[in-house]
Amino acid sequence: MPGHRQAEATPSFGQLCPVMTNTERAYIMTATDDPLVSTEWLAAHVADPKVRIIDASYKMPGVLPLPADDYLAAHIPGAVFFNVNTIADPNDPRPHMYPNALQFARDVSGLGISSGDTVVAYDAGGWVAAPRAWWMFLSFGHPDVKVLDGGLKKWRAEGRPVDAGEVKPKPGRFEAKLDPTYVRSKAQLQDDLQTRKEQVIDARPKQRFEGTVTEPWPGRRSGHIPGSRNVPYADLFDAATGAMKPLEELRKAFTGAGVDMAKPIVTSCGSGVSALVLTLALYRLGVRGSALYDGSWAEWGLPDGPPIATGAA
Repeated sequence: MPGHRQAEATPSFGQLCPVMTNTERAYIMTATDDPLVSTEWLAAHVADPKVRIIDASYKMPGVLPLPADDYLAAHIPGAVFFNVNTIADPNDPRPHMYPNALQFARDVSGLGISSGDTVVAYDAGGWVAAPRAWWMFLSFGHPDVKVLDGGLKKWRAEGRPVDAGEVKPKPGRFEAKLDPTYVRSKAQLQDDLQTRKEQVIDARPKQRFEGTVTEPWPGRRSGHIPGSRNVPYADLFDAATGAMKPLEELRKAFTGAGVDMAKPIVTSCGSGVSALVLTLALYRLGVRGSALYDGSWAEWGLPDGPPIATGAA
């Protein structure tokens, strides 16, 4: 497991500014590698041939219209559709589990993306799957990937142009190698139950976490992984604008839930998608070395799954 740490400010700046607020520290920690880009930045680079834009919108099964149909109706110019459900292991019955490196490279190359490109992922503005795409690119060895702050919602609210129909790019040349430290298995999470070496943070809404409502994934029990904390992913962005909340508000969301950001973290959710909203926010706060429980509640919550807990964290 890689060392879990928070990126540190440079000594020279610390000597110049020895007294800093948490917000200032967080900004310094992420100023050079902030995973977000603004709509202004993307508008200025939308025609750059080395910038590849992907629409990674996602919805729960049965919700219509399908994300692919939404994409065909309106997308940022030049964007291709990154289908979370198909850029996944086709032989795994669990929903959209990680593919192997060969498949990821093939699928991403088919979207016109090459290893030297800057990838910008966005979704409809509800902060669900663009962070999932971002984390997958990082996992497969491609660090030059960003998430559009506010997504398509903010883009359109600002009156920026959209296109309709499918973009069919020339295939790219993408190489991938999975770093297994970016993901966790059920067995590893079960080990954490005993050792407590990693904190598990659940991104689902409070009612699902506490087990007071029926799980939307059919056949799953209600509740949460014993010992896990709850930071609902929707608490991390502004519903009106689609933009991620300021750094200090992000920090309060985690510390208020009892999360120690200096200790190892694994994020989880319903099926390994919205958990990455938490990971993205943690990354912005300088946290490195976190991991995703890819199977999440769609796996843990099965009738024959491991022990569960209900009620508050």
